[in-house]
Amino acid sequence: MSKLSRHQAIRELLEVGPIPSQEELQRRLHRRGLEAGQATLSRDIRELGLIKSAEGYLLPLRENGGNGGENALPSVSRMVREFVTSVRSAENLLVTKTSVGSAQPVAAALDGENWPEAIGTIAGDDTILIVCADKRAAGRLRERIEGMLS
Repeated sequence: MSKLSRHQAIRELLEVGPIPSQEELQRRLHRRGLEAGQATLSRDIRELGLIKSAEGYLLPLRENGGNGGENALPSVSRMVREFVTSVRSAENLLVTKTSVGSAQPVAAALDGENWPEAIGTIAGDDTILIVCADKRAAGRLRERIEGMLS
């Protein structure tokens, strides 16, 4: 199975409607004869730019027939406001808690900003670890993220 055929199958499945979890996506791919592990699906979700909503995974709005303007992907501030629940500092690290299943799309949105304070992110299911250059950079980034929560 090629990545291209797996990505196409995921797009086709999501055109029907949202898929509530990675496990369900894995089951539906299996029914089509495509096997993919959790790490592969996580990578596919990131590469396809899928959005995790309350209903489940969705295609980016621009793939749903929208134009690039009003239906562009959500802004980082919207992603933070909707999914981040807290941000805590630990020296040069920020531990950012999100709603369950939202850490990866939020981390991708944060990475997409290319903020100078952030060296990189690691996302789990509901937690993002943001590595900053130093303690002051972590403080500045924490303030920026907390400002989006207000």
